[in-house]
Amino acid sequence: MGSRARSFSRVDVAAGEACLVADLAARLGGSLVQLPYVLRIIAENVLRAPKGQAERDQALCDLRAWLAHGTSAAEIAFQPGRVLMHDTTCTPALVDVAAMRDAIAAAGADPERLSPVLPVDVSVDHSLGVDLSASPEAMRVNLEREYRRNSERYRFLKWATQALDGVRVHPPGTGIMHTINLEQLATVVTTRRIDGRLWAMPDTLIGTDSHTPMINGIGVLGWGVGGLEAESVMFGMPVMMRIPDVIGVRLAGALREGVSATDLALTVTQRLRARNVTGAFVEFFGPGVCSLSAGERAVVANMAPEFGASTGYFPIDDATLEYLAQTGRSPQQIALVEAYAKEQQLWFDPQAQPRYTDIVEIDLAAIAISLAGPRRPQDLLAPGATVPALLAMPQPEKPSASLPRFPVAIAAITSCTNTSDPRLVVAAGLVARKARRLGLKPAAWTKTSLAPGSPAAERYLRRAGLLEDLEALGFGIVGYGCTTCIGNSGPLLPVMDAAVRADEVLPVAILSGNRNFPGRVHGQVEAGFLASPALVVAYALAGDADRDILQDSLASTADDQPVTLSELWPTGAEIDAALALALDPADFTRAFAEATTSRHWAELDAPSSALFPWDPASTALRPPPFAQAIQPNRLGHYRAHPLLVLGDDITTDHISPAGQTPAASEAGQWLIERGEDPKDLNVYASRRGNWEVMLRGLFTNRTVVNRLAPDLPAGSTLHVPSGQPLSLWRAAERHRASGDAMVVVAGERYGTGSSRDWAAKGLGLLGVNAVIAQSFERIHRSNLIGMGILPLQLPPGAGPVSLELAPGDTVEIEATPDAIAPRGAVAARIHRASGSVELLQLQAAVETALECETLRAGGIISLILGRLLESSAPPFTATGETSPAALRDA
Repeated sequence: MGSRARSFSRVDVAAGEACLVADLAARLGGSLVQLPYVLRIIAENVLRAPKGQAERDQALCDLRAWLAHGTSAAEIAFQPGRVLMHDTTCTPALVDVAAMRDAIAAAGADPERLSPVLPVDVSVDHSLGVDLSASPEAMRVNLEREYRRNSERYRFLKWATQALDGVRVHPPGTGIMHTINLEQLATVVTTRRIDGRLWAMPDTLIGTDSHTPMINGIGVLGWGVGGLEAESVMFGMPVMMRIPDVIGVRLAGALREGVSATDLALTVTQRLRARNVTGAFVEFFGPGVCSLSAGERAVVANMAPEFGASTGYFPIDDATLEYLAQTGRSPQQIALVEAYAKEQQLWFDPQAQPRYTDIVEIDLAAIAISLAGPRRPQDLLAPGATVPALLAMPQPEKPSASLPRFPVAIAAITSCTNTSDPRLVVAAGLVARKARRLGLKPAAWTKTSLAPGSPAAERYLRRAGLLEDLEALGFGIVGYGCTTCIGNSGPLLPVMDAAVRADEVLPVAILSGNRNFPGRVHGQVEAGFLASPALVVAYALAGDADRDILQDSLASTADDQPVTLSELWPTGAEIDAALALALDPADFTRAFAEATTSRHWAELDAPSSALFPWDPASTALRPPPFAQAIQPNRLGHYRAHPLLVLGDDITTDHISPAGQTPAASEAGQWLIERGEDPKDLNVYASRRGNWEVMLRGLFTNRTVVNRLAPDLPAGSTLHVPSGQPLSLWRAAERHRASGDAMVVVAGERYGTGSSRDWAAKGLGLLGVNAVIAQSFERIHRSNLIGMGILPLQLPPGAGPVSLELAPGDTVEIEATPDAIAPRGAVAARIHRASGSVELLQLQAAVETALECETLRAGGIISLILGRLLESSAPPFTATGETSPAALRDA
């Protein structure tokens, strides 16, 4: 297996037992140090793969060949060591699994054969809402309401831990999945017993959330995928991918006083999005890397999906070891990480420059305090440029007599991105302390909240004496979850809600999150700025985005003395002193352990049967049609109706909403008809186990414009054969009944944003055959293929505007199963309603042979079921280890 025995003398590994390691140096020779670190990890993975020597040799040959050009069309298999999920992506995935088990049982086979072969960790973090804030009771009230609203779904998750091997659920209150991964789950280097022998290897994973690359900040290689791809991987299927382009980002210098990791992350996002690194791996190198702590690196790595990349990788070095010690990892584990990384040439050398596809230079000393917005995370702004950006948005019809024109409606310290680094949270606490001493308070119309990624934050903030200061300014802890960052921001304050409904103001959200798409943070808020936690506190004090936050007065003291940000901003020395008081490595393990022993979770009564007992009256869980039988494929030679014609930057938030379910919506009406309270319908994300609700919510974000009928409400289209405007799902239902094929047409960056697979599953339920776009975001492209939907890329220069598709036009596509090939040409014709025909050459946005096979099978679920029912063997080749539980415990 290309390995040799190696005993780490400084590490107590299984009572001194020697570990086997994949011998990278022997197999790759001088090529090893030329490869980017991410490709070294992939090479190590290849050497341990359960395949023939010829296949391993070919993969290594392809990696060497990559060095010649910095790019490759060769395919490579990657087998991650574990899977990470959160409650609103794992729920639909596990609903699929439960329904697939039903299909297996109906075919006369043993349903328990369908069980994960990799460890699966699930964090329940996406369902907490900020119903109550700025109150000592907020955390308790919000958690109790979360359990009340989601108890059926949580019982289902608890069933999965009993029915499926290796599935472990971390209950509400334990933290955000990426913070849990950083602080608790990641080992950086792990050991596993395979065929009776102990191996040491890199810790690798995939996660069903686009921000999974946050773990890259401590040298763990992982990236985000959709739930459909995760389903295949958890059953043993490798991740098949083209050997990625690797963009090297060379960092020089160090951040200046007062500049934070958030500012760096926003700058990197702007630079790399402009460079177009979609689908590439990004790796940071150069001497500037050494000036960044692991926490700061994790902030940057977290934003990988915002800059369009698969990863944002920082190699292992002393900062990694310091972080492991800071979060309570054992000395033996830390020693293993250091010894293994140095032995395998995975230890970072700041002077080295491996071969990269391309290089981007960033001087850390040139980074300034920044924001991003008001609509996209890549739109970097200096604090003085926010007002012109807001003026470019639609303005209110009549000014408010009591509120500013751009009031801060929401000021939220939220999300894993900027609350996993204690330095950023402590900086916010110091701003709050100084403001409190001056008698300052947030504006009366601003909803404030603090939702850290980890319960350890409460301990270190309290030890530093900063929690009381934050609470005094309305930034008490509302819970440990994603909250405002994913749209679970709860209601606006009454005075703000009234002004918005009267169209008197343009409300603004300021959050320390990672996305600010219109309507994402709150359905009534289209303008949002991403900022560091300390800036969030400053904007709450101002209550008004109509200012240069660095220069203008924020507020006045009781004696009318103006206060500027410079009076509140902490120095690096002040932050260091507070951190010295705050941090205790024992906090991280103790706080997590206490949160894990949740009384609410223990009291949930869950079934223990191999098959899940569905409740036909449930409004949360319903087995989806696409998981109940082998599905026909959607390929062929057909003439399709455009169901929607969309513009650029259609995000997965636009396609499949996650915020509050409106009572007046078709989804809301479906729920109300079945007895749900119209005043408390919960968020769309809580219904991702119910295909009926998700289908009715498609494209209902109010900013979605269907160019076929731009005057129709979002979520609607024109059913051309009848001439009737209909809701999208009803129009699609009519097309299906008539046997019509359907396509969706879009512009650049279609499917950017969250990894939610319902953005693809929903199109599958509509009956869409293909999506034609100028470009696709990586995860959504993969999800479409997972549903058997063909992604097709338009030629340069062609787009929704130039195509001028009109009602009555149809698109003929020649995409037969035997003709589909990776990046292959697909002939198309536009048949105009006038009778004219225009030729159009498309390209299949398909990367691998396995993706072609998935399309021919009708989707990944059909592929899994087909293989399992045709053979007594597992559906895919397993990794050779004993069981997921044994993998975790080794």
